[in-house]
Amino acid sequence: MIHVVAAVIRRGDEVLIAKRPTHVHQGGLWEFPGGKLEPGEAPFQALARELGEELGIRITNSPNNHPLIQVAHDYGDKRVFLDVWSIRDFHGTPRGNEGQAVAWVNSERLPNYEFPAANLPIVQAARLPSRYLITGEFHSLSDFERRLRTALAQGIQLVQLRVPGADEPELEQLASLALSLCHNAGAKLLLNSSAELARRVGADGVHLNGARLRQLHTRPLPTELWVAASCHSPEELGLAQRLGVDFVVLSPVKETRSHPGQTGLGWDCFADWVRPAKVPVFALGGLDEAALSQARLRGAQGIAAIRAWWPD
Repeated sequence: MIHVVAAVIRRGDEVLIAKRPTHVHQGGLWEFPGGKLEPGEAPFQALARELGEELGIRITNSPNNHPLIQVAHDYGDKRVFLDVWSIRDFHGTPRGNEGQAVAWVNSERLPNYEFPAANLPIVQAARLPSRYLITGEFHSLSDFERRLRTALAQGIQLVQLRVPGADEPELEQLASLALSLCHNAGAKLLLNSSAELARRVGADGVHLNGARLRQLHTRPLPTELWVAASCHSPEELGLAQRLGVDFVVLSPVKETRSHPGQTGLGWDCFADWVRPAKVPVFALGGLDEAALSQARLRGAQGIAAIRAWWPD
């Protein structure tokens, strides 16, 4: 297993990618810059060295530079473990010091480029934010609008519309309103509903609960739309990955007010279940903004929550 560090280097909405030389493994494909660890190196130390050599930039130990995702992949002739970091704070102008082509690409356009198979989960992670809002209780349509506007004003970029017990006409009305609010704020909206309803209202994707996940045998939406799933066990994580979802939410990390008495996984168990995953994973369950750095250290894309961002 070859331990490789790589960086999703960000400039606003853009991400830097580089083209692999044609004579190397997976040559001619695009990748996220980085390289192999040398003996005795820590991952961030190796990444700083590699980015200095390859791109001529210097990265800093900053809260804006943090772990993003870890991916193990077996190509048959080679096994790699990718230790990927999100990098926003750096000094210098990136350039291809080794003759490689480099390009700044809007993160939404990353799926249009051809990457090695091991990089595909990184493409999804690079497109996702670190916060995933799940809508909570509300008293009326106007109250729903007020709460969602307030959440979006906090910078939320990814929203799951979840309204337990709502019939389809009510859910469709809420989805139309939520979609308008989210898109005006530059956010994406996924529906915790059927894929058919998500298509009909023009949502950005669907979030599958456990029951829908177990009923499906094929991915319910095309790749240009998001498909996410709720998971509570390694078995469900496996089901979601075989279905071809783009990311999952794993819960509960801690005991929650909505499920009193249900013991949380704890961070150690969460990390153990996430480690073999080949998709980005959000942590859910009794978490707030303060848990974000802990979640990242345990392999999470970020945190999903209701109460942390859904106002009273």
